[in-house]
Amino acid sequence: MTVGYAAGAFDLFHIGHLNILKHAKSECDHLIAGVVSDEMLRLTKGIDPVIPLAERLEIVRSIAYVDEAVAETVPDKLDMWRELRFDVFFKGDDWRGTEKGLRLEREFAAVGVEVVYFPYTMTTSSTQLRQALAALAG
Repeated sequence: MTVGYAAGAFDLFHIGHLNILKHAKSECDHLIAGVVSDEMLRLTKGIDPVIPLAERLEIVRSIAYVDEAVAETVPDKLDMWRELRFDVFFKGDDWRGTEKGLRLEREFAAVGVEVVYFPYTMTTSSTQLRQALAALAG
């Protein structure tokens, strides 16, 4: 059985998130979605989520393609692997060829995990939605 892991904030859930989870499920038998905690979003991206972690977990857990949803409370993806022991790590291709993407590939290759990239959905992003909300509020 192939276990896959797809991590994300999944804040302001949109079609790009659904596409990643749908593609990921087609590549594995059991899909775990890692929902990045509020604290980790502040630490790694410097943003506060619009939707709190408990609600984001419930939304992601309810997606048909997701077999399991867990809170990602550590900055190191290898720590999540040590806990969950997945075989494949899924990420949007906006990470492909970047410094953090290449580092992730090296670290996961050392423990036998394949990194699979999926096309980034250009029509919608959480950043665009966040900007639209700010404009409406301003």
